[in-house]
Amino acid sequence: MVRVGVLALQGAFREHLSALDFLGAETRRVTRPEHLPGLDAIVLPGGESSAMVRLAAGTGLFPVLGRTIRAGLPTFGTCAGLILLADRLGDDSLDGYDRLGGLDVTVARNAYGRQRESFSAPVAITGLTGDFTATFIRAPRILDCGPGVEILARHDGHPVLVRAANVWGASFHPELGEDLRIHAEFLHHLGAAV
Repeated sequence: MVRVGVLALQGAFREHLSALDFLGAETRRVTRPEHLPGLDAIVLPGGESSAMVRLAAGTGLFPVLGRTIRAGLPTFGTCAGLILLADRLGDDSLDGYDRLGGLDVTVARNAYGRQRESFSAPVAITGLTGDFTATFIRAPRILDCGPGVEILARHDGHPVLVRAANVWGASFHPELGEDLRIHAEFLHHLGAAV
């Protein structure tokens, strides 16, 4: 059975845990470095990226997790998780805090608007049949991608789901709603039978 950790500092970690549990993964909440050994992958949920970096600051988690991701741990970051994974930010709002890096993209935080401007939209995703309803909540926009980054989905011309080797990033929240195909694809990419 594949073992997937979910960063559980803040945000939509419960929804990711439920989705992964339903698909048959063994899950673990991750809040400290000692929760990382033995994981086959990790999911970084949506939420508030500034709250996450502040909560992680005293734990020593992010430096260890960042090294583990760069060493090959399969990782999927959604919304705020994408911000944590991005090698570059379009502003300096998280300067002074440890982030994770590992995904060769530049993102702009909250670029899709405020909370009241949240929306859902159908997106076509490479490898999936039929559209996926993507939910954007104060979502980051991917401004550019490095040469090794594969764009799996776009919305209004902008990348919203990307993958570079074993690191995936989504501007939206695939854990909201009943369509678990993106989680299933991530697990399939790990070699898990779902």
